[in-house]
Amino acid sequence: MLYLVDASVYVFRAWYSMPPDMADGDGRPTHALFGFARFLGDLIERARPEYLAVAFDESLTSSFRNQLYPAYKANRDPAPAELLWQFARCREFCELAGVRHLSSREYEADDIIGTLATRGRARGLPFTVVTRDKDMAQLVRDGDVYWDYAANARYRYHEIEGRFGVAPERFADWLALTGDSVDNIRGVPGVGPKTATAIMREFATLEALYDDLERVRTLPIRGAAKLPERLSEHRDAAFLARRLTAIACDMPLDLEPAALRPRAPDMPALTGFFDRLGFGPMLRRQAERLAALATEY
Repeated sequence: MLYLVDASVYVFRAWYSMPPDMADGDGRPTHALFGFARFLGDLIERARPEYLAVAFDESLTSSFRNQLYPAYKANRDPAPAELLWQFARCREFCELAGVRHLSSREYEADDIIGTLATRGRARGLPFTVVTRDKDMAQLVRDGDVYWDYAANARYRYHEIEGRFGVAPERFADWLALTGDSVDNIRGVPGVGPKTATAIMREFATLEALYDDLERVRTLPIRGAAKLPERLSEHRDAAFLARRLTAIACDMPLDLEPAALRPRAPDMPALTGFFDRLGFGPMLRRQAERLAALATEY
């Protein structure tokens, strides 16, 4: 099984949930880093993954989606400098802990995960995506797992629709209709999640929907009589939204699954790393356990 970790979810979770008074000797906050490191170590101890990769986002403004739609994620405030510093240390921790980490200025963490998942699947290797981001559900196929680690909830392919309201294959099309306010993506005005769910249960793709808009009038949806006109008026916005919400699974990435096998932690370097950050014995003991586990790989 290939485990693919959406790092930002867990760094931000630690940023907001851990005591903010944790700091290194220079007074720089370290709570997000500590929480992420503990999470990643716990994950490895629990799952003992044969293959593992951690994907990071690099920028809110430089992905190919920003070129398609300059307003993409423009509603988000830039991360504070003290958090960006901790993100860099999270990457450093992954390196010292023997875990492959990846990032790109052109592609997002979602795309890195999607590309690795697709390549693994082509080699008969199912994956578990570790995230809380609903968009990742679109990647799941038979044999794969969506793992909301914080909630200790796992969803397999046949459970995704029950959890999110739409089958994985239709997820990007569903988001194209509803839009995604988190990423500042406009969908079709007046089409909310319930309406989009009803539509996508009748049509296999966005293309199939727009090839037969008149059939929408017959669906048991509130306001169905006026929906074809609304959908037609906002056709371009819907297809643009689909390009923005669909995870790119074909980014250029020269990496084979064998390169994702966890390595033994570099204990001397990790000890120095923890010393610089003022971390106590908890993470050190965990690193020692990870080093012992590495003999099983």
